[in-house]
Amino acid sequence: MHYANIKNLDIADGPGVRVSLFVSGCRRHCEGCFNSVAWDFEYGKEFTSRSLLELLRLIGNPHVAGFSVLGGEPLEPENREAVCDICNAVKIEYPKKNIWMWTGHNFEDAKDFPVMKYIDILVDGPFILEKKDLSLSYCGSSNQRVIDVQKSLESGDTILWKEPPSLRLHNL
Repeated sequence: MHYANIKNLDIADGPGVRVSLFVSGCRRHCEGCFNSVAWDFEYGKEFTSRSLLELLRLIGNPHVAGFSVLGGEPLEPENREAVCDICNAVKIEYPKKNIWMWTGHNFEDAKDFPVMKYIDILVDGPFILEKKDLSLSYCGSSNQRVIDVQKSLESGDTILWKEPPSLRLHNL
């Protein structure tokens, strides 16, 4: 698997300070995609064991609340196994830090992927330019949902994540 970027101390891709991994490769090619450079599966650098060690080191910073996985598309067949292994390593090393993932897949189609046992929050659905809404937290378009994966898997229903009032920008 290749990756486009690792962002350290990212404050845009999930709540709090995060480390974000942008994987390469996406077949969706959503019009208006903010990261179209990462559509190419060969874009960026190859993710290696050294990349994983660096990622884990960055996540270990006490100021980092969690880890975010974006794309490209983390759930493309070519990326699934590596992304699952990375998320597993993060959960083993830092079980109290949360993992967020963005995907163009709908949760109902992806809930049985092995990686879901490590994902705390999933932002699902493709970006749709006609539904672009800059007022949404963590979503680019109004068709996307922010899902509490573990509660959803436990209940068998899709449960939307409720943003704690302390995280809402208008309360700052």
